[in-house]
Amino acid sequence: MGTVSGDPRPLKHWGWGYAAEQPSLDELRQAGVGLREHLGFGELEPEAPAVVGALRPPRLSAPASLAALCSVDDHVRARHSYGRSYRDVVRGFRGAFENPPDVVALPGSEQEAEAVLEWAVGAGAAVIPYGGGTSVVGGVEPPLGASAVVTIDLGRMDRVLEVDDVSLSARIQAGASGPVLEEQLAARGLTLRHFPQSFSFQTLGGAIATRAGGHFATRQTHIDDFVESVRAVTPVGVWESRRLPGSGAGVSPDRILMGSEGVLGLITEAWVRVLRRPSFRASTTVRFARWEDGVEAVRAIVQSGLTPANCRLVDADEARLTFAGDGSRALLLLAFESAAFEVDSALRSALTFCEAGEWDELRNEGRPAGSAADTWRSTFVRAPYLRDTFVALGVISETFESAITWDQLERFVASVLEATREAVRSVCGQGSVTCRLTHVYPDGTAPYFTVVAPARRGYELEQWEAVKAAASDAVIAAGGTITHHHAVGRDHRPWYDRQRPDVFARALASAKAEVDPTWALNPGVLIDPGVFVDR
Repeated sequence: MGTVSGDPRPLKHWGWGYAAEQPSLDELRQAGVGLREHLGFGELEPEAPAVVGALRPPRLSAPASLAALCSVDDHVRARHSYGRSYRDVVRGFRGAFENPPDVVALPGSEQEAEAVLEWAVGAGAAVIPYGGGTSVVGGVEPPLGASAVVTIDLGRMDRVLEVDDVSLSARIQAGASGPVLEEQLAARGLTLRHFPQSFSFQTLGGAIATRAGGHFATRQTHIDDFVESVRAVTPVGVWESRRLPGSGAGVSPDRILMGSEGVLGLITEAWVRVLRRPSFRASTTVRFARWEDGVEAVRAIVQSGLTPANCRLVDADEARLTFAGDGSRALLLLAFESAAFEVDSALRSALTFCEAGEWDELRNEGRPAGSAADTWRSTFVRAPYLRDTFVALGVISETFESAITWDQLERFVASVLEATREAVRSVCGQGSVTCRLTHVYPDGTAPYFTVVAPARRGYELEQWEAVKAAASDAVIAAGGTITHHHAVGRDHRPWYDRQRPDVFARALASAKAEVDPTWALNPGVLIDPGVFVDR
């Protein structure tokens, strides 16, 4: 059924996490009562996930020399058919695996990955690089129309290969998941400090390929900020950048690989900057009667030069949705941490910009006990599991995010909320659209939106696609980016094509054609051969 390296528990074939963690039908019935009471909608009788039936027979077979590295097991192929977006979870939940990969390869070394890639390309197959399978934008889904598909899962390549204690850097294989690499680094008193919501399953290579963002709000927000160099194998040879703290030598080869989403090669390892593990922490929750006052406080904090680890502003509706508040106040989750010095003074300095808000008396290293931040954080960590429950109970639950400069933020959030709420009302009848600011920079921020609405069983995909299209149109029309840290994949391609300059698209296509002459790697993602639409 598929496992995470180092963990023998089978993973779900359709949703988030491990098969044994799926609630029973009785537990779901109990959840349904509470869900309807809290949301005002949702089914009381849960639907059970479909079992994996017999999939389409594989259209090619691995040669004998690679057979031990490859699987055609139906559960393994089903597990690798989708990422973990709402759309993916619904299809997997219903057992709709019409286009699974034909073969899933699991190399244990770069040499084995090269051998699999050479065979797959030579066989005329589309090749899908696969890390933790946590894509929420269709980034690992086999493309329609391919004569055959080989998914290359790098999860067995999960070791910290080398640590430079002097430079505070580590060379890590691309398939290392968050917990696996953190456990190895912790033995040296170190941490990568990259903690996305998908931390339990996301791999280092997947993070680099998608330019993933962690949950820290300032300074080191994206995986880009940690990378020293990247190594990848391509159909025409190995691509490796020189390990340096910085360089002005032309266009950076590792920066091109970051965000390439598997279209330029299989990332096999990277040198990344690591940190001493923090031992000093301080945090609090600030409550604002007006969202606008919270925005001004956040902007003032980040423009002052302070760099809080968390500076997340949650609107009042989301606070109520996540049980962190009663819906009357926006919440600012504010936290600092350090490996070297006390941070209470930094927290107190940040609070001088929050005069329009209220917070509890600070204690225990600057942190009020039992804060609303703890409640919100608990819901945040459990959100992917909760979405699986929502699917079973007939509730749409999905997110989208963007980024915008401070001067445009008020207009941007208002227009995106209006367009998305209107789409939810039109398509679903009722529901909520909430907003939070997840990452903050001196010049702008990343608004992150959550949609929760009643689903019509059997029509969930059509409902969500209509809402998603309206939201994405609004994001682009208002001047934002189609994604701040969720990547492009296949789902965001129509809006990514509108966002990027055409001349850049031609340059990217030329680079793709050079390293992947047959366009085998993740076709349909980022770029298509010779397809540029004049606008």
